[in-house]
Amino acid sequence: MRAPGTNCDIETGAAFQKAGARSDAFHINEWISNPSLIHQYQVLALPGGFSYGDDIGSGTVLGNEITQRLTNEISRFIKDGKLILGICNGFQVLVKTGFLPGLSGDSEKPVREASLFTNDSARYEDHWVHLKKYSTKCAFTKNFPQEPVYLPVAHGEGKFITGDKKTLDKIIANDQVVFRYCDAKGKPTHRYPLNPNGAMDNIAAICDTTGQIMGMMPHPERFHDITNHPRWTRQKPDFPHGMLIFQNAVEYVKNSL
Repeated sequence: MRAPGTNCDIETGAAFQKAGARSDAFHINEWISNPSLIHQYQVLALPGGFSYGDDIGSGTVLGNEITQRLTNEISRFIKDGKLILGICNGFQVLVKTGFLPGLSGDSEKPVREASLFTNDSARYEDHWVHLKKYSTKCAFTKNFPQEPVYLPVAHGEGKFITGDKKTLDKIIANDQVVFRYCDAKGKPTHRYPLNPNGAMDNIAAICDTTGQIMGMMPHPERFHDITNHPRWTRQKPDFPHGMLIFQNAVEYVKNSL
């Protein structure tokens, strides 16, 4: 799904296609005019960019549109066992609509329980980071390697925060932390620039209580080919780590049909 200011929809679609899916792009206005549109699909992706110029906060305007007009359709989509992926701006949207972290488990009346705030550096961060996988329930990260993966970030408001420690503790206890920022050896760290935004508990990605919805600040679609790696000619990576996200989504759909 794209909106004014979205700029990663083509790359995201290409990654899904490379993973074996058929990918279509549609504008938020198309969805609003035809709310049942998404039910012909098995995965809904909210890609990165700057929807509506990030006016009044990143993902806020698009999140309000979805909350006011499309909550029932998303709730039905989730209850049908389908997947939702939010990348960067898409993660911001899912958090601000309340679908993530979704601690109440009530997708019909999602409640906002967290946010993605301005980076501690107070500037736009655009570089590569190491991530370590944690959640065992997230559909997008089944069979993920235990060693760190390497993906790029590109955001100005990526600091994951909760209103209180109780909420954070519940996310952790529910196995909803999917990725944490870490060093090259896999040790979580709050040290900049390894943690590029100062996120609480070094959180780079979370899922909902079902494991069907994932939001992440790093961009997997920007490492869907070996040549995307900044040092691919020297380090010769074995596999583009971002593709694992899309391959897991396609496998989930195949196994659920």
